[in-house]
Amino acid sequence: MRWTVVDAPLDSSGAGRGEERAPAALRRAGLLDALGADDDGQVDEARLRDRSRDPASGVIGAAGLVRAGAAISSRVAALIADGRRPLVLGGDCAILPGICRGLPRRTELWFVDAHPDFLDGATSPTGEAADMDLSVVTGHGPAAAIGVDEALLDPGRVHLLGHRPSSDDDGRVEVARIDRAIHQVPAADLLRRGAGAVGEALAADGDGPAWLHLDLDAVDPRDLPAVTYPEPEGLRWPDLTALVTPLARADRLLGMSVTDLNADEDPDGRHARRVVEVLADVLGG
Repeated sequence: MRWTVVDAPLDSSGAGRGEERAPAALRRAGLLDALGADDDGQVDEARLRDRSRDPASGVIGAAGLVRAGAAISSRVAALIADGRRPLVLGGDCAILPGICRGLPRRTELWFVDAHPDFLDGATSPTGEAADMDLSVVTGHGPAAAIGVDEALLDPGRVHLLGHRPSSDDDGRVEVARIDRAIHQVPAADLLRRGAGAVGEALAADGDGPAWLHLDLDAVDPRDLPAVTYPEPEGLRWPDLTALVTPLARADRLLGMSVTDLNADEDPDGRHARRVVEVLADVLGG
């Protein structure tokens, strides 16, 4: 199945950081040609210009997030209903709740990220919805970040992969909040077990549809420093490729999202070009 590229340039800080320019950077780096992908343009509502933190929910730009999420959901659901496979380019991880609103409730989520993204409006030091997207979609985050007061996915069908939980106070709070039904394979365990073996097992196991979410900060900053919140001791490019390739090529995959390339930290575009090379390899372009 051909991929259909959709831009969702949401930066949940409301400040218009470099994540907002990531879809355009990846396009300039030749993503569509490298994948032989169709182009479904941009979700125009997927921008946030409100930097205020909602006093009730603790989330930055809550009303704008709901509008963005609804527009992303509508686009993703329409593409899937039309028999196409979306590749949604963020922006940051705040695009995930909108995506999940457009998926069947029994969808399995393969969530590759340096961070668990399991804070909420009270525990997040930033108020950015990208701190809490996984908690939102599993029913543990503020409804104000999406406008739906219910879990979008079954936590038991979520796989959190490649994360490096912080040992500071915020990190300990976040780890304590993670739903115990979520299957976790931190970066250290993933590398010990073999990234390819983990990916192949996940692709072969389970039933029903699946969605793959890749936050590029899962990659070690030695290989990809152009992200907003880099974490050391992550996956090198070969590890990421080994993990993601079987997932991205699974027959039951509905689509994929890619987030957190910070184009402001990549002035000559070399990291965008490397991301395109990896995606072309992984997705079979």
